[in-house]
Amino acid sequence: ACVTKCCFVVSLQKKPLSAVIKEVCDGWNLPGSENYALQYADGVQMYITESVSRQQSTQKRLSQVSGRCAEDLFKGIQSSDAGVRCDSLKELASVSTDVTFAQEFISRDGHLLLVKIVEDSNDNVIMTHTLTGFMELMDHGIVSWENLSSVFIKKIAGFVNAKSTDASIQQVCLDILESMVLSSHSLFLQVKQEITMERLIAHLQVTNQQIQTKAMALLMALLQTAGDSDRKVPLLLFKPFMHFLFSTLNIIHSSGSVQDEMAHYLYVLQSVTLNLQEPRMRTPLDCCSQEQRDILHGLRQAAFETESENSLSHERRRSLCAKEFRKLGFSNNSNPGQDLSRTPPGLLALDTMYYFATRYPDAYSRFVLENSSREDKHECPFARSSIQLTLILCEILRIGEPPSETGSDYHPIFFSQDRLMEELFCVCIQLLNKTWKEMRATQEDFDKVMQVVREQITRTLSSKPTSLELFKNKVNALNYSEILKLRQTERLHQEETLAPPVLELKERLKPELLELIRQQRLNRLCQGTMFRKISSRRRQDKLWYCRLSPNHKMLHYGDVEEDTENPPIETLQEKIPVADIKGLLTGKDCPHMKENKGKQNKEVLDLAFSITYDVEEYSLNFIAPSRTDFCLWTDGLSVLLGREMSSESMRSELEILLSMEIKLRLLDLENVPIPDNAPVVPKPPSNFNFCYDFSQTEQ
Repeated sequence: ACVTKCCFVVSLQKKPLSAVIKEVCDGWNLPGSENYALQYADGVQMYITESVSRQQSTQKRLSQVSGRCAEDLFKGIQSSDAGVRCDSLKELASVSTDVTFAQEFISRDGHLLLVKIVEDSNDNVIMTHTLTGFMELMDHGIVSWENLSSVFIKKIAGFVNAKSTDASIQQVCLDILESMVLSSHSLFLQVKQEITMERLIAHLQVTNQQIQTKAMALLMALLQTAGDSDRKVPLLLFKPFMHFLFSTLNIIHSSGSVQDEMAHYLYVLQSVTLNLQEPRMRTPLDCCSQEQRDILHGLRQAAFETESENSLSHERRRSLCAKEFRKLGFSNNSNPGQDLSRTPPGLLALDTMYYFATRYPDAYSRFVLENSSREDKHECPFARSSIQLTLILCEILRIGEPPSETGSDYHPIFFSQDRLMEELFCVCIQLLNKTWKEMRATQEDFDKVMQVVREQITRTLSSKPTSLELFKNKVNALNYSEILKLRQTERLHQEETLAPPVLELKERLKPELLELIRQQRLNRLCQGTMFRKISSRRRQDKLWYCRLSPNHKMLHYGDVEEDTENPPIETLQEKIPVADIKGLLTGKDCPHMKENKGKQNKEVLDLAFSITYDVEEYSLNFIAPSRTDFCLWTDGLSVLLGREMSSESMRSELEILLSMEIKLRLLDLENVPIPDNAPVVPKPPSNFNFCYDFSQTEQ
């Protein structure tokens, strides 16, 4: 055998790898120890390497051993013996995760041999191992996806389109097609032609969550790669299945959380769908368009019952239109189209107003007539309010922003509505009218009212309502008085006493509390965190875990499966001595951000950090799952390096702890005014002869 698989535990391994391999070979009476390497028997079967400082000297040995292993497997999968061929393909699927082996196997055109097997074979077991090995090899990015034959692509698509196919085959085929779509536009066109949307959506209705996730990944890849015109058709076809999908995944009614990958794809689907509104949002009203002018006049005519305008003179009709447009709340009543020339929201504001007027005509008429008949300067302008409200909704729903690579914040209400933007507008414009009356607002208070309405919408959406009716009930319950109470409560939490004695007390308490935060950060690093691998080519579904040893001397890390929780430190095969860490980099200074310069958005940059070690030639790169994890890790690493913590999370926690400690210490001084200056202490007397002498007995 070209690889000896061993499981051994060494408490303090100081011998070079070559010496360890020689001892193992001598124990098994194997000559030529230079022809052997050690490989993990469990988990990800990677080759065991020297420490980073010796990696270059070990690479040649690994290349030689991998080459012999690749040659053996290359011959094995061509064997006439079906058992040998199947066993070779099975082993290939497991060892292909190693990049050194992958390079050697691909250099022999092994990937092309696998393509040939896929094209010719019909055996499910062989097909599963072949496709798995092929995907692992291609995932290293050593060769391009564009050299695949159309026969191979049709075969892979056929497995996905088939109604009865082995689940493991369908899963890896979906994965392969996703990589094809993301790799080039020509492959996207071929996959789009071969895959039927009905079958892809059918995969979302199965109970196998892995199939659901892979199908959603392929669907999102197709939607994101498609142009705007191509994107609308699959989205329209996908709409009827959204609510069913949501129920299937137990997102609405279950207490469990959605897997990270699926949450990301749901977020992408929401973002791509809502962004179909962007062209209307970016387009101003064209005063020369008869269609748009008809819609404007349709709004006016739906609100006011007037006599036939054909019998009126031109001047009389023009005067009447201007008066009614003013009552509708347009600033420029002689040319209301000017109000819609600003982008955003552009024509999208006209669309939402017209939808409200035609979908809910009674509510529309009531809004307009109620405010147009008021004479006390408290009327709420419908058109002006609608234009600003549409802009607010665009900002809250992030219409026009491309989906983030790591985003997972989706709105469950999106999956219960075919026209979320328009329906939200219809609820919120009536909320705006209600809030306007509660605030007894005038035109001068317009901006204040809009700020309150924005807060009402944002707070309600943050509670993740699952239906429009639930959103409507919650947002209407959050009236102006409730907003004031919430603001007051938050302000009281943020307020701090600024008296000099209290500020001095704070400064005395800071060192103790900072030490408490430092210990919490180190404890958090000892617990460890799961990080996701992300490449510029495609979103990876591979995970790795990193944690600090209990004695704070080693950082342990290694690849893990998604369902792994708090893996034992012994299972993390890689480690870096804390003493070897030279620096901590964040954001665009990180090596993995520099490599993908121009391809990363701000959200990813804000979560990226790296540590450099040895002589700053090597780095361990991270992308934190959240901003909180980013702050915890950068603070903890700063503590290990003997530096000051600087994250916003640390500052926030320090302020909270200081506030709590101050309040506890000042409990006895409640309602007692604290002076700005300490009382003056008089000078000591010239002598203390006035002290009573108890040693003298009274006569």
